[in-house]
Amino acid sequence: MTGNVLAVLIAYFLGAIPVGLTLSRLMRGVDIRQYGSGKTGATNVLRTLGVKAAIFVLLLDIGKGVAAVYIAKTIGDSPWAASLAGIAAVCGHNWSVYIRFTGGRGVNTGFGALLAIAPLAGLITVLAAILVMALWRFVSLGSIIGALVGGSLVIAFTATDRIDGAYVAFGVIVATLIIAVHRDNIQRLLAGNERKLGQKAAVGAPGAPPPEATR
Repeated sequence: MTGNVLAVLIAYFLGAIPVGLTLSRLMRGVDIRQYGSGKTGATNVLRTLGVKAAIFVLLLDIGKGVAAVYIAKTIGDSPWAASLAGIAAVCGHNWSVYIRFTGGRGVNTGFGALLAIAPLAGLITVLAAILVMALWRFVSLGSIIGALVGGSLVIAFTATDRIDGAYVAFGVIVATLIIAVHRDNIQRLLAGNERKLGQKAAVGAPGAPPPEATR
């Protein structure tokens, strides 16, 4: 029992590490939360700091989810520990104790956790998300569809005894959290004014990237 609780706590504090914000401060001396979407994840890093920085953040955010689940599998004594650790890592990323409970949207950290729980489900999920992004060029839409696909696959995999039933909690809760934190994107998608992949706001406009990012 102690190992399970410790695993979930470690997962939260690991997930809460604000990689995007830390990198933006080191590279440009800016607070990424004051630009673009105001989030600390890879998509906002792409719009404010560029491709290389975004890839770095993407990989580390995925790594947080993978590590959280594997640590739970190592020191916990049941699939519930790993399931709750995956949820905790996403919560930490979205509401980080290190930065006054601000953060990202949990997509990449959740994907990392899913990869550690069910690699095939993770692969199908990322392919679905990439396909949506390639067709419509909306990262938010790809993330939302990916969350739905990932959550559905977890349920399907438990129903066919591919993974333990405890992971249903991870699939349902993480998918719900990811969709919930995209509510502003959903509103913009419906209104037809959501920014597409690679599209930046004008410098000086609300949500614009810092001037140095456009040079």
